[in-house]
Amino acid sequence: MVHGQRSRAADARVVLVSRAGCHLCEEGREVVRAVAESAGVAWAEVDVDADAELSRRFTDKVPVVLVDGAERDFGHLDADRLRQALAGRRWWRRGR
Repeated sequence: MVHGQRSRAADARVVLVSRAGCHLCEEGREVVRAVAESAGVAWAEVDVDADAELSRRFTDKVPVVLVDGAERDFGHLDADRLRQALAGRRWWRRGR
Protein backbone atom coordinates (compact mmCIF):
# COMPACT_ATOMS: atom_id res chain seq x y z
CA MET A 1 0.00 0.00 0.00
CA VAL A 2 1.48 3.37 -1.00
CA HIS A 3 0.34 6.63 0.55
CA GLY A 4 1.12 10.27 0.04
CA GLN A 5 2.76 10.91 -3.31
CA ARG A 6 1.89 8.08 -5.67
CA SER A 7 4.92 5.84 -6.04
CA ARG A 8 5.90 2.24 -5.57
CA ALA A 9 6.86 1.11 -2.08
CA ALA A 10 10.46 0.74 -3.30
CA ASP A 11 10.44 4.44 -4.26
CA ALA A 12 8.82 5.77 -1.08
CA ARG A 13 11.11 7.71 1.20
CA VAL A 14 9.34 6.42 4.33
CA VAL A 15 8.27 2.80 4.73
CA LEU A 16 6.16 1.53 7.60
CA VAL A 17 6.68 -2.18 8.26
CA SER A 18 3.55 -3.45 10.00
CA ARG A 19 1.20 -6.40 10.38
CA ALA A 20 -2.55 -6.86 10.42
CA GLY A 21 -4.17 -6.81 13.84
CA CYS A 22 -1.33 -4.88 15.49
CA HIS A 23 -2.60 -1.98 17.61
CA LEU A 24 0.84 -0.34 17.72
CA CYS A 25 0.92 -0.53 13.92
CA GLU A 26 -2.42 1.27 13.72
CA GLU A 27 -1.12 4.03 16.00
CA GLY A 28 2.18 4.16 14.11
CA ARG A 29 0.37 4.47 10.78
CA GLU A 30 -1.22 7.70 11.98
CA VAL A 31 2.15 9.08 13.12
CA VAL A 32 3.79 8.22 9.79
CA ARG A 33 0.86 9.54 7.76
CA ALA A 34 0.78 12.87 9.58
CA VAL A 35 4.54 13.49 9.48
CA ALA A 36 5.00 12.34 5.88
CA GLU A 37 2.08 14.41 4.64
CA SER A 38 3.28 17.53 6.46
CA ALA A 39 6.78 17.01 5.01
CA GLY A 40 5.39 16.30 1.53
CA VAL A 41 7.12 12.93 1.17
CA ALA A 42 5.79 9.65 -0.14
CA TRP A 43 5.30 6.81 2.28
CA ALA A 44 4.36 3.19 1.93
CA GLU A 45 3.24 0.44 4.24
CA VAL A 46 4.39 -3.15 3.86
CA ASP A 47 3.22 -6.29 5.63
CA VAL A 48 6.04 -7.91 7.59
CA ASP A 49 4.37 -11.31 7.24
CA ALA A 50 4.22 -11.12 3.43
CA ASP A 51 8.00 -11.01 2.97
CA ALA A 52 10.39 -13.61 4.41
CA GLU A 53 13.31 -11.16 4.72
CA LEU A 54 11.22 -8.50 6.46
CA SER A 55 9.79 -11.14 8.77
CA ARG A 56 13.28 -12.40 9.63
CA ARG A 57 14.53 -8.88 10.39
CA PHE A 58 11.54 -7.21 12.02
CA THR A 59 8.89 -9.68 13.21
CA ASP A 60 9.43 -8.88 16.92
CA LYS A 61 9.86 -5.13 16.39
CA VAL A 62 6.80 -4.03 14.38
CA PRO A 63 5.90 -1.40 13.68
CA VAL A 64 9.21 -0.33 12.19
CA VAL A 65 9.90 2.88 10.27
CA LEU A 66 12.51 2.93 7.51
CA VAL A 67 13.66 6.26 6.11
CA ASP A 68 15.69 6.10 2.93
CA GLY A 69 16.08 2.36 3.59
CA ALA A 70 17.51 2.72 7.11
CA GLU A 71 15.68 1.66 10.27
CA ARG A 72 14.84 4.79 12.22
CA ASP A 73 12.24 3.80 14.83
CA PHE A 74 10.18 0.86 16.06
CA GLY A 75 7.47 0.00 18.57
CA HIS A 76 5.85 3.17 19.88
CA LEU A 77 6.65 5.48 16.97
CA ASP A 78 7.58 9.06 17.73
CA ALA A 79 6.72 11.94 15.40
CA ASP A 80 9.75 14.01 16.46
CA ARG A 81 12.19 11.16 15.71
CA LEU A 82 10.61 10.74 12.28
CA ARG A 83 10.85 14.49 11.57
CA GLN A 84 14.52 14.43 12.58
CA ALA A 85 15.18 11.45 10.32
CA LEU A 86 13.52 13.22 7.40
CA ALA A 87 15.65 16.29 8.13
CA GLY A 88 18.77 14.20 7.62
CA ARG A 89 19.77 13.37 11.16
CA ARG A 90 21.80 10.18 10.78
CA TRP A 91 21.43 8.76 14.27
CA TRP A 92 18.65 8.44 16.76
CA ARG A 93 18.29 7.48 20.35
CA ARG A 94 15.12 6.32 21.97
CA GLY A 95 14.03 8.24 25.05
CA ARG A 96 13.79 6.51 28.37
